[in-house]
Amino acid sequence: MCGVSGIVSSALSPDKIIPALQRMNKAIAHRGPDAEGVWNDEYAYLGHRRLSIIDLSDAGKQPMHSYDNRYVIVYNGELYNYKELRLQLQRSVQGTSEKPYFFRTQTDTEVILAAYMRWGKDCLQHFNGMFALSIYDKQDKTIFIARDRLGIKPLYYSFQNHTLIFASEIRAIAKSGLIENKINRDALPDYLQYQTVHAPQTIMQDVNMLLPGNFLWLEKNELSVKPWWKIESSINYESENKSYKEICDDIKKLFYSAVERRLVADVPFGAFLSGGIDSSAVVGAMSQVSARKIKTFSVVFDESEFSEARYSRLIAKKFNTDHHEIKLTPQNFLEQIPEALSAMDHPSGDGPNTYIVSKATRKAGITMALSGLGSDELFCGYDIFRRSYKLEKQWWLNLAPRLFRVPAGYALKTFKRGVASQKIAEIISKPAVNFNYSYPVSRKVLTDDLIEKLLNRSDLPMNSVYRFLRLLEFNDKNHRLTKYSIAEINTYMQNTLLRDTDQMSMAVALEVRVPFLDYKLVEYVLGVRDKFKFPATPKKLLTDSLGDLLPAEIIDRKKMGFVLPWPVWMKRELKPFCEKNLSNLEEFGFNKMEINNLWNSFLKNDPRISWSRIWPLVALGHYKSIF
Repeated sequence: MCGVSGIVSSALSPDKIIPALQRMNKAIAHRGPDAEGVWNDEYAYLGHRRLSIIDLSDAGKQPMHSYDNRYVIVYNGELYNYKELRLQLQRSVQGTSEKPYFFRTQTDTEVILAAYMRWGKDCLQHFNGMFALSIYDKQDKTIFIARDRLGIKPLYYSFQNHTLIFASEIRAIAKSGLIENKINRDALPDYLQYQTVHAPQTIMQDVNMLLPGNFLWLEKNELSVKPWWKIESSINYESENKSYKEICDDIKKLFYSAVERRLVADVPFGAFLSGGIDSSAVVGAMSQVSARKIKTFSVVFDESEFSEARYSRLIAKKFNTDHHEIKLTPQNFLEQIPEALSAMDHPSGDGPNTYIVSKATRKAGITMALSGLGSDELFCGYDIFRRSYKLEKQWWLNLAPRLFRVPAGYALKTFKRGVASQKIAEIISKPAVNFNYSYPVSRKVLTDDLIEKLLNRSDLPMNSVYRFLRLLEFNDKNHRLTKYSIAEINTYMQNTLLRDTDQMSMAVALEVRVPFLDYKLVEYVLGVRDKFKFPATPKKLLTDSLGDLLPAEIIDRKKMGFVLPWPVWMKRELKPFCEKNLSNLEEFGFNKMEINNLWNSFLKNDPRISWSRIWPLVALGHYKSIF
């Protein structure tokens, strides 16, 4: 796992580009503390920071050149099937011009180079992994940049005046000094709605995020971006004519294979263990496919209402792991919040939790850890799946004309003050009561009318989540839950969970791998019909597939999440910190009076203004101090 940076330009002189690249590489030093590398010709300048995971020798340093010296690569990620591909690429193909590649290292990086030499852009179809890669052709002066299918690894870029700048983090592009660092005001409504900015936009003006499953191609100053994998057109429907037992058997095999692939590493590794279904399943599978004793890490609290220690200890004992409890007092956590926010590359209403766990895990000598991220989206773990399924069955709600539904919604939020009633009122006031209109509301943090007041504008752009659903070409009535999964994966998971996991873990040089997002497992589970996937019990399809791997206490336990006393902190210990950062928002064009009104409503315990509606604003205000 690493950090990449690069500048490709026909307009700028070397004396301007070289210092810019050095600043970029320095800005992402935390992602790769083991080594630094740079390379350039008269057109392309590539930088790399290395966190050694596979082949720890100097042979794995980047930028790396192909054996014929035509291609050079900088790469961030892990290719889990690199050994199989290596064997394939070492052989020539009889009857074709495909010649064997002569490997000089044991790295997955060189396998990517060899695959590109043989298959060109189609090499991506052969990869199983998480990656953001860039390959420069010294002969043709072209650059090829690609991102993995599900967006586990980030890649940001800016293209202006015949100059392409790209990096693993926005902060590197900002530190280049080659673009003007301005907040993207057109993206602010999106951030206020969802505590993130949905790709390809970012919070910074003129900086884009390459979409998952997309590649970028630059040739003769012409830049193009195209998809190479789309989730809705890659679904595997092999389960259509199978029994429930056969489907469960398939899922178990795919999951165990995904976990086993992710245990390839030349450094100490472990797993996050909360004691929930997802992390417990990962740890259970690890213990059965690995010859090593598994190291597990859990955050525990003295306060029983916050701590999941009972469950994580149960799993650690069952699978005989080398268990480490990270005991955290509220004061410990409180002291690290500013540090966690400063580690953010892109503002988010979430993230500090991941930073704390990652930091403690890295401190324990672990360089790579497995996570249960992705299970909720794939196996219908959120309440939104059940609610949306029920809503779409209630088609009769649309018999009431919108003329009557709008005042009913207004009455509801007037007489029953609270976040839930606000959302219900908005949903029943839409042109139709269905998933396409209800889902964008379900994940909202702030209402549109409040956002208009905060930003002093009445021309909010089309909701980014609603736009995605409008363009989604998938509407199979036997796979409604699949549509909900696709929505979760492409919005909340990719733009909040995965981005936060990457930026918070890599801030402390910890690689996090996510077996539930193995693309073969994802494609298969999405093809399973609703009648087999409906979560009558928590993640029923997953737990049934795992058989007796997990004890009943874990399957039947109440979902907790990482709960901390945020409302109390923000009104006491964190109050000065919050007020200072909220005051920064005026420089972004926010209405000072409306910010103060919102803050005062929160302090007065207004049920419509929870802490989770204020915190993203605090994080955004703090982001101002980073750049």
